[in-house]
Amino acid sequence: MKQYLLSVYHPESGDAPAPEVMEKIYADVNALNTEIQAAGAWVFAGGLYPSSTATVVRLKGDEALITDGPFAEGKEHIGGFWVIKVPDLDAALDWGRKATRACQVPIEVRPFQEEAEA
Repeated sequence: MKQYLLSVYHPESGDAPAPEVMEKIYADVNALNTEIQAAGAWVFAGGLYPSSTATVVRLKGDEALITDGPFAEGKEHIGGFWVIKVPDLDAALDWGRKATRACQVPIEVRPFQEEAEA
């Protein structure tokens, strides 16, 4: 089984959906979480605060510099994620389809690198 990251991309516009829309999204995401867990694909998941709360640590020479804000300027940033364990990319994409319907925002599906056998 391979692990995949399902990244939830949120717009940075600051325009939050109406409360009744958010209520449905929360309910749909909770239902999806339950479905992923019941299927045995759940590893873990989490939501993130807005990118404005990010701190970037970057190497410059031998010094690690710390700056406020996201690493990249963009219209969308990761707002949450799931880590799932499934047999293949097709299965991960099936969960990605369900996740984009639940969250109503884009979902990026990306495999983890394979660990080297010791």
